[in-house]
Amino acid sequence: MSPHVRRVLFGNFLSQLGSGLTFALLVVYLGQVRGLGTAVAGIVIAYMALVALMLTPVNGTAIDRYGPRPVLMGGLLANAVGAALLPRVDSTASAVAVATVVTLGAAFTWSAQSALLGRLTEPSQRQRVFGIQFLLLNLGLGIGGILSAAIVRTDDPSTFTRLYLIDALSYLAYIVVLLTMRGVGVGRAPIPEGMPTTGPGGYREVIADRVLLRITLLSLVLLTCGYGAFQVALPVFITQISGLAVSWVAIAYTVNTAVIVVLQLFVLRRMEGRSRTRMLAGVAALWGLTWVLLGISGTLPSTAAIAGACISAGVFALGEMLWAPIGPALVNDLAPDHLRGRYNSVSGLVWGVGGSLGPAVTGILLGRDLVLAWVLVVVAGCAWAGLMAVRLGRHLTPALDGRLPSTSASGTMSP
Repeated sequence: MSPHVRRVLFGNFLSQLGSGLTFALLVVYLGQVRGLGTAVAGIVIAYMALVALMLTPVNGTAIDRYGPRPVLMGGLLANAVGAALLPRVDSTASAVAVATVVTLGAAFTWSAQSALLGRLTEPSQRQRVFGIQFLLLNLGLGIGGILSAAIVRTDDPSTFTRLYLIDALSYLAYIVVLLTMRGVGVGRAPIPEGMPTTGPGGYREVIADRVLLRITLLSLVLLTCGYGAFQVALPVFITQISGLAVSWVAIAYTVNTAVIVVLQLFVLRRMEGRSRTRMLAGVAALWGLTWVLLGISGTLPSTAAIAGACISAGVFALGEMLWAPIGPALVNDLAPDHLRGRYNSVSGLVWGVGGSLGPAVTGILLGRDLVLAWVLVVVAGCAWAGLMAVRLGRHLTPALDGRLPSTSASGTMSP
């Protein structure tokens, strides 16, 4: 990896140390500490995803016009402000207002970081780089999760205040790292040699890529029934359905991140030369199994329920270790340089929609004690995603599917 790639990965690690203190606890903080209720907390989280969705076109255009690094720095600043304001939440209205600021930062951060790494790496490096990014991200989340488990108490809101202020400082630390990368990731990228300089342009050109649309639909279903559900389901199962202490939420997330930190490099080596679409089908199978195990854990006594929740978090991590390198690498291999921001923003669109539907459906069904119905819905969604992943393989060249070393930015067959 180049020194610039290492700086981006290190800065992201610093920011995730702060996020690890707070990520797993947002639904608990809003629902229980601030007394808004689980259903309202789930809807606020879904609202955040919807706002991110609305910002998608602006995000991609800004990245391609001004470069990913300035956009990333602006997003980090908004994240810092939002985190510092979260302790002031005392009503549904204030929760929505602060959530808007937080989402403004998140919407402009992740896609810009992916585009920056995509610009700084060659196709043959991307799957590995995005996998290492995910490892360091989870290392930061894991360390933060361990600290939060030792600090946070639902009967003492001041403990949450300290966590959110540390989170804000971690975003500012990432900005300092990016300030050392002068002249990198700034401005428009040149149009690749041999590519027409005239055409539909902008998002019309992106939407015309039918392979990208297939990837987007697959990712939407997979992430709705994956991350979108996981964000709400795990803390709700632990604290409400199983009646366990809130500290077990952070511990379960720590198990999740520990599995990733220990095994991600091994998994990355095993992924080389294997079909990306078949591995995506494996992600769907692993996440479907997660929901079955988590549903069973809710029927068990406390000690067994703790073990069940932690095992579920570990199984979910196995799917994450496959998804995290493949998802962004596939999109960035497909994207031409001058549209990389827009391609990554369309990919971010998946997180917006999936992050809206997943928490909303999960919060509503679990809030009404419809546990079995929720398990059936998310497992069926995972099965559908697995089928789409297998079919996607027919529309990718061996290089883009990962069965051969990737040598170009785009490698698709006629859909």
